[in-house]
Amino acid sequence: MAKEVVKKIKLQVPAGKATPAPPVGTVLGPAGINLQEFCTKYNDATRDKMGDILPVEISVYDDRSFDFVIKTPPAPFLIKKAAGVSKGASKPGSETAGKITRAQLREIAETKLPDLNAYTVEEAMKIVEGTARNMGITVVD
Repeated sequence: MAKEVVKKIKLQVPAGKATPAPPVGTVLGPAGINLQEFCTKYNDATRDKMGDILPVEISVYDDRSFDFVIKTPPAPFLIKKAAGVSKGASKPGSETAGKITRAQLREIAETKLPDLNAYTVEEAMKIVEGTARNMGITVVD
């Protein structure tokens, strides 16, 4: 008989730096997950992406076991990293926080493609470009 999923939890955790302390511990503790086991597995799986913030979707089963799926980094995180800024513009319509090139935009879109509602890289580029515009980051050719 298949295990029944009791709960699905979504978190954004820095790659390779999960600890049983908050925020991970406060969310996973009440679900009955072995925190140390989760942290060890997550850190081993994300060791190659150190420094990135990665969304993770955790499925908790009725016997308190769990599985997790690591998603691609959020688009705003990738855009800020490419533009070399720490945060977006406070007034995105009237001020600019930074610039990224069309090639950087394509690279971000290719990275995000598996997690976006897009079939081609060009469609993904439009989605990522909209996110950049809302952050006050301009795309230059």
